[in-house]
Amino acid sequence: MPDIILRIGVLALVSLLSCAIVRYGRLFVEKRRQVAFAALPLQPLSNTNETGAYSARVPVRILAFSSADCHQCHTLQTPALQRVTEARNYQVSVEEIDAPGSPELTQRYQVLTVPTTVVLDATGHVHAVNYGFANTQRLLEQVDEVLSAVAS
Repeated sequence: MPDIILRIGVLALVSLLSCAIVRYGRLFVEKRRQVAFAALPLQPLSNTNETGAYSARVPVRILAFSSADCHQCHTLQTPALQRVTEARNYQVSVEEIDAPGSPELTQRYQVLTVPTTVVLDATGHVHAVNYGFANTQRLLEQVDEVLSAVAS
């Protein structure tokens, strides 16, 4: 009987510790996201690889942080971003940013992992930050929020 009580106690302790770690992790990410939202507006970048026509005049810009060795960036995120630009035609431009090669932008937007996408309006203000892979539907919803704010 005491053996079972000890096992239940250890299990309860491990469960509480796991919950605390997950909660702390979520708070950490949310604080980083708030810092990214508070960043000063970003002017159009001249040293990035932009996809999407008329990128200097579009109402929505997406900064796509990646790295050369990021498999998920190239196999999942890039196709999702291409689908977004195709779906919204000339209203969206994607600026691909090499995260290791752009430490100032990486710090400005608190990039924790690659891929990370940052959705900006035409004035350069942050509307959404996605740490990790963001699917096409999620990105389209975020782009549409910016476009609806522009229309009203």
